[in-house]
Amino acid sequence: MPHDPTERRVVVTGVPRRTRRTSGYYRPRTEIDEQTTLGHTYVRSLMRSQLRVALLVFAVLVLLVGPLPLVFAAMPDGAALEWAVLGFCVYPPLVLLARWYVRRAERNENDFVRLVEDQDR
Repeated sequence: MPHDPTERRVVVTGVPRRTRRTSGYYRPRTEIDEQTTLGHTYVRSLMRSQLRVALLVFAVLVLLVGPLPLVFAAMPDGAALEWAVLGFCVYPPLVLLARWYVRRAERNENDFVRLVEDQDR
């Protein structure tokens, strides 16, 4: 059968007949990407937990460092004692508080990622 050059192939496109069923199944990652109300709720819960940790660290910091000016004003002149208090009594708790904050913030983020990935499956 010889091939006729005037004969052309026509491709007909239309609406796909198969669609995915989404009833009862949702993907949190898609909800977050599309910024839906549910996705906003997920992100807001993460931000709320991060804010809670930050406020706790701030409160401890205020309780730890806030009274120091009063303590220094009540002490007799002793610049060396003030530097010793700042260096040895305040600095180590600040470092420990910072480490705790970073670990807690990372744990919150990991919990959020685990929540989103577990519900994607």
